[in-house]
Amino acid sequence: MIDDSHPLLLGSGSPRRREILTTLGLPLRVAAAEVDEAGRAGEGAAAYLERVTLAKLAAARRLQQAAGAGAILVADTSVILGDSILGKPRDEADARAMLRALSGREHQVWTRFAIAGGGQHPLAPDAAAGGADALHAETVTTRVRFRELGEDEVASYAATGEGLDKAGAYAIQGIGAFAVARIDGSYSNVVGLPACEVIAALRATGLLARFPLSPARSS
Repeated sequence: MIDDSHPLLLGSGSPRRREILTTLGLPLRVAAAEVDEAGRAGEGAAAYLERVTLAKLAAARRLQQAAGAGAILVADTSVILGDSILGKPRDEADARAMLRALSGREHQVWTRFAIAGGGQHPLAPDAAAGGADALHAETVTTRVRFRELGEDEVASYAATGEGLDKAGAYAIQGIGAFAVARIDGSYSNVVGLPACEVIAALRATGLLARFPLSPARSS
């Protein structure tokens, strides 16, 4: 169970996921779970996310930092345009191509997250054996529509480099907000982690006894 002595282990190097969880006030420990995220021939988005997330969970459970954690959380985010998965762009030219494809169209952002109990949780699988069983796994979808972008906007935004390490080549929480006409669904999901669903899952699995953990203070 998550408390100050047994923090949540985030098995991700994403600063955006870390910021979301820190803002929620959860005791947190961070260590990236490194796995091969390359897609496989003929693999659909749902199958890809399920496979990669389970691989991350197994890798996170083997990390030294998993010892004493109250729970383990991993996630993976994909941008889906039609039948295509848009990952992180290879370079600035690839970022421009992605932005042109997204311009004036609706796409979906899928984040799949998985939660496992920490080492002291009675339902946790044997980490030493590489167990990847999740107490909860869920994919959250948000629909995002871009306005029509001018070629000068595409080139100028790609040149900022903001989207080069992000699926779909944009950051809704940054300069990339200029391109987003509307969203339907969780905003934090587009950033990288659906905060509402994660807290609900931690509560439902009994890994978070109460929330918020700290009483609100009036200014």
